[in-house]
Amino acid sequence: MDGKLYDSELKVMDVLWREGDCTAAHIAQVLTGSVGWNVNTTYTLINRCIKKGAIERREPRFTCHALVEKAQVQADETEELIGKLYDGSAETLFAALLGRKKYTADEIERLRKMVDELK
Repeated sequence: MDGKLYDSELKVMDVLWREGDCTAAHIAQVLTGSVGWNVNTTYTLINRCIKKGAIERREPRFTCHALVEKAQVQADETEELIGKLYDGSAETLFAALLGRKKYTADEIERLRKMVDELK
């Protein structure tokens, strides 16, 4: 993929990740309902995603296919966040996340298991 996906482009991608291959018209309909965008805005964003290599246009009827997986975009965004805001320290990000709220005993146990699996 060529370039970062911005928030508006991620909204387009999210429709594809949730629903699988679908037409540009369907994506526009979904985003008109959820975000309030007009059709032209959605088509512009779809075309940006195509140019970046995140979406492939297929025929018939301008069917869109995601070329990048959500997990990969999440990983890339997380790395960028760690680098930009936490001086490259995943540990500092983790500490910040843990300090944001009170966790239930079940949540703490699930977090412990995740950390144990990293060993």
